[in-house]
Amino acid sequence: MFSKETYIRRRETLVGKMAQALPEGQRGIVLFVGNVEAPAQYKDNCYKWRQDSSWLYYFGIDDPRYGAVIDLDEDSTTIFADDVEIGDIIWMGPQPSVQSKAEAVGVGSSAPYGTMDQVVAAAVAAGRKVHFLPPSRYYNTMKLAQLTGGMEPSETLVKAVISMRLIKEACEIEQIDHACGIGYEMHSVARDSIKVGIVEQEIVGKMEGLTMSKGWGPSFPTILTQHGETLHNHLHDKIIEPGKLMVIDAGAENNMHYASDFTRTYPTSGKFTTRQREIYQIVCDCNELAFSLVRPGITYREVHLATARKMLEGLSALGLVSGDLDTMVSEGVAGLFQPHGLGHNMGMDVHDMEDLGENLVGYDPDQTRAKQLGLGSLRMARKLVPGHVITDEPGIYFIPALIELWKKEGTGKGFVNFEKLESYYDFGGIRLEDDVLVTETGARRTGADRLPITPDDVEAAMAKAAEA
Repeated sequence: MFSKETYIRRRETLVGKMAQALPEGQRGIVLFVGNVEAPAQYKDNCYKWRQDSSWLYYFGIDDPRYGAVIDLDEDSTTIFADDVEIGDIIWMGPQPSVQSKAEAVGVGSSAPYGTMDQVVAAAVAAGRKVHFLPPSRYYNTMKLAQLTGGMEPSETLVKAVISMRLIKEACEIEQIDHACGIGYEMHSVARDSIKVGIVEQEIVGKMEGLTMSKGWGPSFPTILTQHGETLHNHLHDKIIEPGKLMVIDAGAENNMHYASDFTRTYPTSGKFTTRQREIYQIVCDCNELAFSLVRPGITYREVHLATARKMLEGLSALGLVSGDLDTMVSEGVAGLFQPHGLGHNMGMDVHDMEDLGENLVGYDPDQTRAKQLGLGSLRMARKLVPGHVITDEPGIYFIPALIELWKKEGTGKGFVNFEKLESYYDFGGIRLEDDVLVTETGARRTGADRLPITPDDVEAAMAKAAEA
């Protein structure tokens, strides 16, 4: 956990934001329901434990079956949980009391978990507003429906939480850097393990084993594939073949539950073919351009569009598209090659806070989400401010079904060289991703190191591993 003062300050800030947004005397209560353990097959065999991120942000207690109520009118906070009984002690050993855990995060009042129902019921009966966040787990969904009688999540609370969690504190940035250090190691292990003839799963096992030896584990299901044209390909059953491109998109979550998220693309034979290097260099240039543009005051939507223009410029030089670059950007031609956004927010969730509403998290009130393929999938479009942590992940993919659909429907006609694209149908895809912190003067990549990314550096790193 962070210091007790950190959690006290966060809750005080939250209360202040809620008070500012709501009429005095009509503010009600804020209800937080932490996660419970979820059975995988039977009750005592559960999925790996992971606490709710907003609960961790404000209360820090990383144990199941906890809840809390902040009374905005009475300025009081109570944590609800049950102390262990002898049956629990037999299986788990003695445990700290709920009261001691509450005091460790600056809450003086605690009560049994079941009494939370009574407190909320009394608030509902009195006509008081109950503020809660959108639930992402089944139990929380059912529990909140039971407690509130089907009330909707509080947009006031959602906006207050987003405004706080979007801007990372110094202690959080330190944790993200640490998670990135683990992520750097897991990707280095993966790169050094690429060998023609082995099964992809062997590499995934080494990567994920490292994250569990140094932290909580992977921050999301690992993507490792020789079919990178499928953006989120989680199959790891293929034998590594020569001459392919392997996309590895993976991250680590440290023990404080902060995430990293990197992507690199490797030639399975250790060297890029001429065609692979040409496309790879375009993606690498887009990654560098995006990073160079990140600074306070610019919107990430602008950065996305600038990288789309850079991408089309490179593809134009290869004869795959043609026409005025600005017109192609406005017409959304880049979406054929990169049907996803440039990046997303990072933090405790690898797609930070998207359970609270993707548009509320990633878009300013004066921004409207586009409908174009690619730009419409941009998860972070906001004007950047110091403390934002975002991903920079351009990619180029040759998706035969999508290309054929555009050709059939006439999308991109006059701009896209469909005939030449046919020779790329077996190419696959390339994605290159770094995690970036917006600073007062610009940006820096998170973590102490950076994974090799230029084609020459990638080949050199693979050659060194082959010699070892």
